[in-house]
Amino acid sequence: MDTSEGQQEFEALQVTKDGPVRIVTMNRPESLNAADAVMHRELAAVWGLLAADPGCRAVVLTGAGRAFSAGGDLPRMVATQQDQEIQDEVFAEARATVLGMIELPQPLIAAVNGPAVGLGASLVSLCDLAIASEKAFLADPHLGVGLVPADGAALLWPMLMGLMRAKEYVFTGERITAQQALEWGLVNRVVAPDDVLPDAVALAHRLAGHPARALRDTKRLMNLHASRVLVGMLDQALACERASVNSADHAELSMQLIAASEARVRSRGSARPGRA
Repeated sequence: MDTSEGQQEFEALQVTKDGPVRIVTMNRPESLNAADAVMHRELAAVWGLLAADPGCRAVVLTGAGRAFSAGGDLPRMVATQQDQEIQDEVFAEARATVLGMIELPQPLIAAVNGPAVGLGASLVSLCDLAIASEKAFLADPHLGVGLVPADGAALLWPMLMGLMRAKEYVFTGERITAQQALEWGLVNRVVAPDDVLPDAVALAHRLAGHPARALRDTKRLMNLHASRVLVGMLDQALACERASVNSADHAELSMQLIAASEARVRSRGSARPGRA
């Protein structure tokens, strides 16, 4: 696989070539691929570049390390609360990511190698197909931090698994196991952890073997309903989420999360051998 071009263009993403297939890897494994400012910006930009790539016939999206994506990056969340210009950037990027993925001409396959939480769950829902590890799970915990979920899962889950079930898992933020996700139509296959990426790449190559125009037009046709749902609701959803970003509840809950995270780091440090 050729990785040189992708490494030059991106910092938090890695784009590799495997013949007609492009593999997009969220590459912040030390942070469970949580989207910091760089990754969030690159997730908004990469789909347009892939759409314009004449050699690209199918795309795989995955995460480095043991997670697909843990969602949002806590420091970026705080910065977004405090700076209206950053909010402008974040919500423009969110809109570009959603539309870029749903309108990507090539088929897009999620290789869900581990937890897909918040933004991670939305990214899975915006793909055309998904292959998940037996150890993976999906969750949308936006409400638990005082946020309206607006960037994918809450808009598409009702269509994929039914309105009442979607409400339960968006309202509670509870985990959806890989097997549940399979039964409810959120993923296509569940496989052993070591098989996730190879199976996704093999499927991408199979799709890349179809005549390109027929495949792209078929995807566009089958995505019409999802596209209309997203285009019709996305701006209102993002406006609701932006209002929740500026709420006192979100500010308080974010600081609680940061305090809890810092406490875990201190606890791990004090547990190291040789420490008092």
